[in-house]
Amino acid sequence: MIRKALLILPLWASSSALGIEFQLAEEQELVGEVAVIAARYEDTFVSLARTHNVGFEALRRANPQVDAWLPGEGTEITIPTRFVLPRAPHRGVVINVAELRLYYFPDADGRRVITHPISIGRMDWSTPLGATTVVSKAANPSWYPPQSIRDEHAARNDPLPRVVPPGPDNPLGAHALRLGLPGYLIHGTNKPSGVGMRVTHGCIRMFPEDIEALFNMIPPGTPVRIVNQPYKLGWGDGGLYLEAHPPLLEQQAEAEMQWSATELTRAYVAATAERRAEVSWESAESVMQAARGIPEFVSIAAIAADLPQPLTADNESDPGESASDIR
Repeated sequence: MIRKALLILPLWASSSALGIEFQLAEEQELVGEVAVIAARYEDTFVSLARTHNVGFEALRRANPQVDAWLPGEGTEITIPTRFVLPRAPHRGVVINVAELRLYYFPDADGRRVITHPISIGRMDWSTPLGATTVVSKAANPSWYPPQSIRDEHAARNDPLPRVVPPGPDNPLGAHALRLGLPGYLIHGTNKPSGVGMRVTHGCIRMFPEDIEALFNMIPPGTPVRIVNQPYKLGWGDGGLYLEAHPPLLEQQAEAEMQWSATELTRAYVAATAERRAEVSWESAESVMQAARGIPEFVSIAAIAADLPQPLTADNESDPGESASDIR
């Protein structure tokens, strides 16, 4: 449901300039609410993104008919602050590059999540996928640009020094988390207007206030999982919800429909591994094509697979079978 009001989150969630936090019930996969606000004459998607802790591209996708630079006084703007959680272990940091969003699960039981918008690598400098850890932290870091980046800048007659010291000209901002992937960081920025876009050389970029909050919470050794899930299926009231984002350009360059169908099938199989649900594939295709980044209900019906089933001649186990024999 979309509320035509200022963003008001349920009691189990909180929102601030430092991210959006949710308390999670057991097996909860859908969090938050979508809101609709009325734009002021001075608003742009850049300013609204930072105010509401969403990315620029997320706002643009959620409001395809609105001018991102001149929305206009009184124009209704959808704030996409409802999320299907990525299908990954609820431990440490989970980054979904297709969504341009980071999720941090600070507790061992995975019952709390804090989420922030991010920037990732552009097509020719893709952010790598996989599992890693935070290996170290640095406040006021110096930047040692690799030779490839120095060559790129030199070709634009914008030479870089070998070391960029801390300060307003440092693109890492004031805080950095170094990952186990050599050369890759989660860091701040001196250009916050680019958060929520594909603009980096592969690193994960965050609003300065977001990385500062994360920096103060995350210890070295925290697991980090980077995934590419443009189609997220998760359980909410009554059945499954589909949140769709445009595939990265690398996938769009392939046979897009075949790739998209495969990804949606993979998401469906994962979501229904323990609970079954019938899905309206027509509705799912419509959500995928729109790719607004807003979870939509796509179930026809939901069936609780964990309800006790009566024993019959067809489903009785052989008394001689052990649990380990049953597949």
